[in-house]
Amino acid sequence: MSSSSIILMHGPNLNTLGKRQPEIYGSYTLADVEKMAADSAAEMGMDLVAIQSNSESRLVQEVHQAKGIYGAIIINAGALTHYSWALADALAYFDGPVVEVHITNTYAREAWRHTSVISPYVSGSILGFGVDGYELAIRAAKRLLANAN
Repeated sequence: MSSSSIILMHGPNLNTLGKRQPEIYGSYTLADVEKMAADSAAEMGMDLVAIQSNSESRLVQEVHQAKGIYGAIIINAGALTHYSWALADALAYFDGPVVEVHITNTYAREAWRHTSVISPYVSGSILGFGVDGYELAIRAAKRLLANAN
């Protein structure tokens, strides 16, 4: 496992960033977010690989495969955040830091978004800072990895 490597996972519908409800999610595309995250990680001496899937099973498989390869996971699970016990179980299996990130403040939105079933299995959550939350998540993951060594 590399303590300087992070996998950034995006869940369902995040591939529509920049097009879907820009008044809520902003105008940045997923490609923009991934480039900003990769650039931030590189500036911090970290390697970052990004994936996006609309499939719950693929994200679960990616978490399983991340164990022993990546030092940390940063995840914006999208709607899976609120109901995917399978993803929660997979994150519990991962043995490094996990940082949950959301572009919006989920507590300021619809009531069904107020519950995160993955939160008990993450090191911390960053909500509501727009796409800047990804840089904050990378910084947090780096510090958590440094403190673990």
